[in-house]
Amino acid sequence: MDAIINFLQQTGFYIVQQNPLSLIMLAVACVLLYLAIVKKFEPLLLLPIAFGMLLTNLPGAGMYHAEFFANGEVDWASLGALDGGLIDYLYLGVKLGIYPCLIFVGVGAMTDFGPLIANPKSLLLGAAAQLGIFITFVGARLLGFTGAEASSIGIIGGADGPTAIFTTSQLAPHLLGPIAVAAYSYMALVPVIQPPIMKALTTDAERKIKMKQLRPVSKTEKVLFPIIVTIFVSFLVPSAASLIGCLMLGNLMRECGVVDRLSKTVQNELMNIVTIFLGISVGATATAENFLNWQTLMILALGVIAFGFGTAGGVLLAKVMNLFSKEKVNPLIGSAGVSAVPMAARVSQVVAQKYDPSNFLLMHAMGPNVSGAIGSAVAAGVLLALFGA
Repeated sequence: MDAIINFLQQTGFYIVQQNPLSLIMLAVACVLLYLAIVKKFEPLLLLPIAFGMLLTNLPGAGMYHAEFFANGEVDWASLGALDGGLIDYLYLGVKLGIYPCLIFVGVGAMTDFGPLIANPKSLLLGAAAQLGIFITFVGARLLGFTGAEASSIGIIGGADGPTAIFTTSQLAPHLLGPIAVAAYSYMALVPVIQPPIMKALTTDAERKIKMKQLRPVSKTEKVLFPIIVTIFVSFLVPSAASLIGCLMLGNLMRECGVVDRLSKTVQNELMNIVTIFLGISVGATATAENFLNWQTLMILALGVIAFGFGTAGGVLLAKVMNLFSKEKVNPLIGSAGVSAVPMAARVSQVVAQKYDPSNFLLMHAMGPNVSGAIGSAVAAGVLLALFGA
């Protein structure tokens, strides 16, 4: 009889009584799985994040122990004694900044920087779209978040999930779950969030501006670009070197033409494997204690604000540039400065074609889009330099 009682006390049905809030988190995980599978909201990352959230909140499973990573430190003694669960060991890739950097290698290998090289002015639009990061940082500070926490929340405005995860894992690991969910959820909602802002800030005439075809970019330029950017940005913001270096390494593999096998591996197998590990590990940090509080609601609200200001920043700078430039810029491409590649560029194209079906802005919008990826990594480097340990 004692054996039966002991068995029953070890079941999740009994253990859940000690932490009933985990049931709410299981429900949240199921909602996110629904959004990923049925609504196709960033499914490649939202699905593993949601399942990681589900696994970590299963009562008694013991797959993830937040106390092993408390106060920004890793409890190597417990991990070395094999006291950790599966996700504890997978999470080391997040904690040590490995997964986001590997994701950036894949992103670089899949990205064509040609539109940015052909139109260097678009770099300014990508930079302007980082306005959302710093506006949200100020707002978070006013709401009582620490500098490190506000920096992590602000990075949501860059629309760059790996950068948000990298920054948060270094500065505010206890907020990793809510920030990751917010970042990827809002990235999936770019086609919903951006168009109203774009339309509110532009006139019909501005939306119909046609831009001339971009010049051809030579192979030499494409090969030199990642090398030069890595050196320059690393000298300017050394703390951004890991993200920028990995992004440009992937792009160099793509453009140099001598490592096609490595380039294809990075774009496919490596990217897919790391995405699985990253998603599960990040989702596992969303425990009831970390997720079900007012901070999470404030983070979600600040995330929308960050996206809004980021979109507005790029559009407004494009309008300012038109005051001083002979060759007019369609302000709609400014919204692509948030680094949701290539979704934000597609949104610019879709909105423009509603007003003039013959207007093709996609390649023009890719310039600000890829510069936004660089800009968010640089912004993260600045915040890490200011608030990192």
